[in-house]
Amino acid sequence: MMRSAVAVGAGAPLALQDLEVPEPGPGEVLVKVTACGVCFTDLNLLRGHYPFARFPVVPGHEITGVVAAVGPGVTFPEVGTAVGGQFLYDSCGHCDYCVRGDQILCPRKVITGIVADGGYAPYVLMKSGFVTPLPDGLDPVAAAPLMCAGLTAFNGLRQGGLRAGSRVAVVGAGGVGALAVRYAVAMGARVAVIGRSRRGEDAAKALGAELFVAAQESDPAKALKEWDGGADLVLNASPSTEAATATLGGLAPDGTLMLCGYGPEPLVLPTQPMILNRLRVGASPSGSPHDLRDTLAFSASHDILPDVTPIGLDEAPATLEAMDAGTARGRSVIVFP
Repeated sequence: MMRSAVAVGAGAPLALQDLEVPEPGPGEVLVKVTACGVCFTDLNLLRGHYPFARFPVVPGHEITGVVAAVGPGVTFPEVGTAVGGQFLYDSCGHCDYCVRGDQILCPRKVITGIVADGGYAPYVLMKSGFVTPLPDGLDPVAAAPLMCAGLTAFNGLRQGGLRAGSRVAVVGAGGVGALAVRYAVAMGARVAVIGRSRRGEDAAKALGAELFVAAQESDPAKALKEWDGGADLVLNASPSTEAATATLGGLAPDGTLMLCGYGPEPLVLPTQPMILNRLRVGASPSGSPHDLRDTLAFSASHDILPDVTPIGLDEAPATLEAMDAGTARGRSVIVFP
């Protein structure tokens, strides 16, 4: 048996239960979990934001661990390989998106920790084609949030067309946003951060931002427009659609607003400025297996890892409650012995 955290239903608190250690079937690997990040998505699962969720389910999709056993037909990865598991658990394998390597867009994709059991447990079953070997020397505890927050930030910047010399504005410098700032700086971009108050200014500039805008004090669009003509890319990493739309007027011509974070409110944008300036708006989910390989390789080569707070599994319910109350600070990662 293994002590696990289980989401038993929408609106119910996380429960600690003893579950059987699963056995890998065809195409599956059993991963002994080293660490699993506590993500805002896990909280939204408990809040009932995902109508496609399966309950009961073990949450967690920022997983690092070691392959402990493989199912029939699996030749890679081998037992003993350090791997990461991500938000995308599986896909159909034969649609146009899957065969071109965009499995994250598969209409029949399966999500880790929401539809399939995830990493809030000492062992997790994963599909062999959807785990990613960890680069040598990468700390598996600090690297756990790279499997979602890092992947989302890195892929969002790529999907938004970042180039060396681009002016990039990141809205919100939390888990995803802080990594987006570091990735953008390492890619040769100039970076601005938009926060709600001045509280995060010093931290944002320590990450490499040259400009910080406190939205409570000044119009973020106006501040960005005064930043050498505007941002080429705005990446919204905040859980607010309104925070993203407030920046549209700060885009330079041919600029892109990319949503990685969003809220329940609809996206409403003024049409004429978009047409006159050839602006684009896009959205990006986490990414496919090849995107995670690129994220981990880039993170390892540029020594980009988030600051994390290790916790035990028994602390996970209280951590999620603190996130719900808005009192949580930093990035918590469940560590298994």
